[in-house]
Amino acid sequence: MHDWNRKLILLAHIKGVSWKAIWRTMKEESEFRHIETFSPNAVPLSEILANYEENHIEVITIFDKKYPKQLKTIYQPPWVLFAKGNLSMLEDTFLLGVVGSRNASCYANKALARVLPGIIEAKGSIVSGLARGVDTIAHKETIRLGGKTIAVIAGGFQHIYPKENKGLAEYMMQKHLLLSEYPPDTRPEKWHFPQRNRIISGLSRGVLVVEAGRRSGSLITADFALSEGREVFAIPGTIDDARSLGANWLIQQGAKLVASHDDILEEIKL
Repeated sequence: MHDWNRKLILLAHIKGVSWKAIWRTMKEESEFRHIETFSPNAVPLSEILANYEENHIEVITIFDKKYPKQLKTIYQPPWVLFAKGNLSMLEDTFLLGVVGSRNASCYANKALARVLPGIIEAKGSIVSGLARGVDTIAHKETIRLGGKTIAVIAGGFQHIYPKENKGLAEYMMQKHLLLSEYPPDTRPEKWHFPQRNRIISGLSRGVLVVEAGRRSGSLITADFALSEGREVFAIPGTIDDARSLGANWLIQQGAKLVASHDDILEEIKL
């Protein structure tokens, strides 16, 4: 393993270390040169990596050839990705982010059942966050349709949130792909959730918002997508449902209104 990769992995295992702290350490060559002497929890890096290999967890740093090229273009790309599942999915050229309300309605189910088949037929893969509601619907519907799906989670693989999605996560680790920028033993913190949204949008060619409140985390993902030069799509909702306010507002601001998969495909221009 390249020396820089080893040092980045060590830094990623320091609890509470920020993106900027890693950046500053890398800039200070004298500090970065001696980081090899650090051993998280007194466990040697070789032992940590052996454990990951035994559990089929891949560790990908930003210097690694396997690191997704499109993710490097975002503001503060993750230094390290922990991955479990089908890594070839990171090479897919058409990844669509899907986000929305955790309190999804029957309408969200119907909307995704209408839109996703055409996306999957066009060889699109779905990226979402394994959260309750729209995220879960997107992952499950994609699997049901025989498509491919990636979940970007907050926290590490040993602490799947929400707990009711543990079975779904385990299935995806076998057949699809789970990603995190945190070591497997990391418990999810509140601030992890908005942070992982930049990875969902960063991996994707565009982001589809399906039901979102006016102050929804889904709008954070849409903001990331806009700043990263990705397309933003939204499924319109009824004006008397609070879950529609965010998506309808995005359309007013210029997001592409989606009534069918064709609205996405013509904008992506595959």
